[in-house]
Amino acid sequence: MDSQRRTLLKASGSLGLMGLLASLGLFASEQAKAEWNKAAFEAQNLDSALSALGVTSRPADSRDIQFNAPEVAENGALVPMAVMSHIPQTRSIAILIEKNPTTLAAKFTFPEGTEPSINTRLKMDQTSRVHALVGTDGGFFVASRDITVIVGGCGA
Repeated sequence: MDSQRRTLLKASGSLGLMGLLASLGLFASEQAKAEWNKAAFEAQNLDSALSALGVTSRPADSRDIQFNAPEVAENGALVPMAVMSHIPQTRSIAILIEKNPTTLAAKFTFPEGTEPSINTRLKMDQTSRVHALVGTDGGFFVASRDITVIVGGCGA
């Protein structure tokens, strides 16, 4: 019993030290760092969001993007979406919802060697066109679909 207590105390002390070092910025994983593009997430229309994301020309439509989302979402508060890119050198996937209060709903960045695939649930205010924007070393590509929302999920 005493050896289990000692092991528990050692483990909790190590975790506490790691937490302290991480909070001071002395111990951090590159993969755990988040980037915040304030202008992109505050954009209230598609053109502004694309511009803030660095898209300089219309993204090319691509069949190499698997974009799965329901045609009809009964509850706009929980709309499931899955995106997988089969485009080489995919670096990011963003989901843009045209009629939401802010257009950019989510953006995911992938380190080299990572499978560019996401599965999430997002809020939708109303029926809208939704875009899965894939950023690669060679430019931007998009897959889009219309989603009908029965009950809006953004609330007032």
